[in-house]
Amino acid sequence: MCINKQYLTLLLPFIFSTAVLAAEHKEDTLVVGSFSSGVLDNWEVKDFKGKTKYELVDVDGVKVLKAHSHNGASGLFNEQRIDLHKTPVMHWSWHIENKLGPLNEQDTSGDDYAARVYVLVSGGAAFWQNKALNYVWSSSSPVGKVWPNAYTFGGANGHMTMISVKDSSHKTGTWYSEKRNILEDLKQHFGEEIPFIDGVAVMSDSDDSKSQVIAYYGDIYFSKD
Repeated sequence: MCINKQYLTLLLPFIFSTAVLAAEHKEDTLVVGSFSSGVLDNWEVKDFKGKTKYELVDVDGVKVLKAHSHNGASGLFNEQRIDLHKTPVMHWSWHIENKLGPLNEQDTSGDDYAARVYVLVSGGAAFWQNKALNYVWSSSSPVGKVWPNAYTFGGANGHMTMISVKDSSHKTGTWYSEKRNILEDLKQHFGEEIPFIDGVAVMSDSDDSKSQVIAYYGDIYFSKD
């Protein structure tokens, strides 16, 4: 497997800065996905249709999370209540080995994404009030496009909203670092201030397109800014 050497210049400083922040400013930083430490505590697989294989692997001496989907659709979830007034900004890094599509992502036949990271807001007993923001590596939608998940109903402010963060113009085999203010995004897309989220998930799926994809995820953490 050929890994772009830009990995070391992007991910290692990211991991180092995460460790420093966590050690020096614990009240301002919350690490939810410490993959570089070789830890998957509190992460649980949830199957939807078929299975995506998730495992920790070494890439150039750094542990990352690898996802391999072959006609599968399962996610890796970390159920954890996070106070967005304290740590509203989510950080992560990712890259994909191959692209999907182009797919019609607004239709159930094309509801596959090479990589996605999403946040969950539980509706409790009123499960129909569950909300999710999906930050996706899109095969056909340009960066910045927003749409409701194909398996849900309603407009762009539906309960499961998709946001294109990377698209087909971005290179495979190259690491990208991302940062999103979740508190602001939730207010923008659901029309209300939501102070807490109840979990974070990653997912690479290819069941609807009956294809396969390989993606990698670096550490995921929340910070004050």
